[in-house]
Amino acid sequence: MSTNPGSPAADVAVENDYDDFAEAYTAENETSLLNAYYARPAIVDLAGDVAGRRILDAGCGAGPVSAALRERGAVVAGFDRSAKMVELARQRLGADTDLRVADIGEPLPYPDGAFDDAVAALVLHYLEDWTGPLAELRRVLKPGGRLIVVVNHPIMLKMAHRESDYFATTKWTDEYEFNGHKAVLTYWHRPLHAMTDAFTAAGFRTAVISEPPPSPEAHELFPDEMAPFPSGAFLSFLFFVLEAV
Repeated sequence: MSTNPGSPAADVAVENDYDDFAEAYTAENETSLLNAYYARPAIVDLAGDVAGRRILDAGCGAGPVSAALRERGAVVAGFDRSAKMVELARQRLGADTDLRVADIGEPLPYPDGAFDDAVAALVLHYLEDWTGPLAELRRVLKPGGRLIVVVNHPIMLKMAHRESDYFATTKWTDEYEFNGHKAVLTYWHRPLHAMTDAFTAAGFRTAVISEPPPSPEAHELFPDEMAPFPSGAFLSFLFFVLEAV
């Protein structure tokens, strides 16, 4: 389980090119602790009863969150910057699902108020500026709609590098191996108050901040990785439920 960030990156130019490792990433995360038994179950739990609700999966990847929500009765649509990821999502969800190649950093190809809810899971932490993306997500939500956000926990950089400035917006990289394919991802750390301030400025009310444990079966399936966490919980991602006001 890779939960610790790498060294803060001041001048390292790394492109988060998921097209390059889409299949390996998807294969790895079908059964991984952090995705299959931590992030996805937590998102589904936070979403609650979604039967009949139209939900936008922003940065949908290969569509596992969309699939989980659709199984519970949601009408899902999704987009991703990676064309390869969208292709994999179409294979999972079918040609009749509204899936598009689009960049969360640009105007979204949906009308105002098109969705009851949206999910932005492990997406915003790739961006230095959240202003435009949050404004667009607010625009495509109905009044009172919900946005579920999942990002790297802001304490992680400080835990790994005590010399780093928690209160600064800091660029850093981490190295991964997805199903045998090596990849380097670049993130932007920001403190908790900067996140909640950005949500408020975009027209959201923060309803929930969650640090959930993984699924109960995680201890049995991942005994070595869970051994250091007898409480059953660990720090990795931070989860929000926001309400459009």
